[in-house]
This record gives sequence, C-alpha cells and structure tokens, in this order.
Amino acid sequence: MAEKNKKIIIAGPCAIETKRQFFETLEKIYKYTDVIRCGAWKARTSPHSYSGQGEKSLEWIQEAQEKYNICCAIEVGTEKHINLALKYKVRNFWIGARTTSNPFAVEEISQNLKNENIELWIKNPIFPDLKLWIGAIERFKKNKNNSIKLIHRGFFLENIRKYRNHPRWDLLEKIQEKYPNMPVICDPSHIAGKRDLIQGICEKALEYQVDGFMIEVHHKPNEALSDAQQQLCPKQFKNLLLNLNLK
Repeated sequence: MAEKNKKIIIAGPCAIETKRQFFETLEKIYKYTDVIRCGAWKARTSPHSYSGQGEKSLEWIQEAQEKYNICCAIEVGTEKHINLALKYKVRNFWIGARTTSNPFAVEEISQNLKNENIELWIKNPIFPDLKLWIGAIERFKKNKNNSIKLIHRGFFLENIRKYRNHPRWDLLEKIQEKYPNMPVICDPSHIAGKRDLIQGICEKALEYQVDGFMIEVHHKPNEALSDAQQQLCPKQFKNLLLNLNLK
C-alpha cells in the first residue's frame, strides 16, 4: 500500500521488443517509478500482431531488476508463463482483461500461485461485467500469500468515439466500495488509446482517489510495435508526473 498522499507509479513499454529498446526506456524512467511494467507476452486479438519476445525477454527483465534494483511486473495468462517468470525471479504479475473474463483461466492461474508469496494485479474484464471482476478477485483472495491490487483499464463498448475503452467511473466506484482495502491502480493508457488524452483521464481518476497509475512508456513511441498511439516518450511521462504533482 502506498503512503498516504503518495501514488504508486508503474511505467514501462507496452511490449518488450529488443533488449536495447527495453534498457533505453528503463534508463530514462526507472528513477520515477515504483515498478516497471514489461510486456513479455501480449494477448493480441490478431495472430499477426506483435505478441512479445516471451522467455527471451525474461532474461532481460531479470538483468534489469538487478541492475536498477527495481521490481518488474509482467502479464501472465497460462501456467507456463508463471513457471517461467518465477524461474527468472519475477514476483509481480498482472491478470489481463481478457484473462479476467475467463473463469477457467483464472482458476488455473490461481491454483498455480496458491503457495507463492507474490504481488498480483487484477485488471477489470474486457466487458463491463462487475461480477466477472469480483469472481476473479475472490478466486485469488483464497490464496493468502498473494498481495492483491486492482487495475482499472476501462471497458470495451461499441461506438466509443473519444476513448479506446470506456472508463465507466461508476464501476470503478462500485469496486472501490466492494473492496475498500484493496489498492486500485488506474491504467489511463488503455482507457485513452491516444497519448494526448492521458492527462485528462489521470486528473479524473484522482477525483476517485485511486492509489496509483500504470502508464505505457516507450523510448520511441511512434516506432513501437504495439499500441504506438497510447505510449508516452520518457519526457512526456516525466512532464505528466510533474503536471499531476505526483513526483
């Protein structure tokens, strides 16, 4: 849990593409973050989209944790992901929106993390179904060794015009009421879909007293292989934190 009035800052690239891209990004942002987000595997809608470097990137993540003395977090969706991540000393995991929507996958992951002392972040399901989110949370709550945070990343709705995902602030409020002692992290990158909308979403999220932010940052965002439009460059990321009085 963050100190009173201090927000948890999680930042890093949507996906790790190369070792150079990963370390050039980290070098510019690690002093401003509490945890580095890393896309080792990406659950992409199309099989033709870039889906990450997998185990190769876990070697770089382990090296980064030692070099910068900072924790890294990755998304896991299968038992194999978990076993490989633990092998490379990764202890922070998040469950993606698509996985949260699948009770079979959530149960399998929950069983495989039952005896692990790890930190787990649970993203809201891709569709605005609060019961699915609660169901996933309750499955992981049974694992007493897991420290849990929630990630609000917005919901898919047809005919959204302004944002990539609808924030549904009302559902954020309801999950906070249901779990008042669980930290909630806002993911403005996935809500926005466009970098110029990120600050406005962060400002709104602060009105709901979120506990922190998860922000996608890439050293050359326009060249990113995934989610290029919603990633900030390191300078934009630092300016965002200053504008929000977060650092």
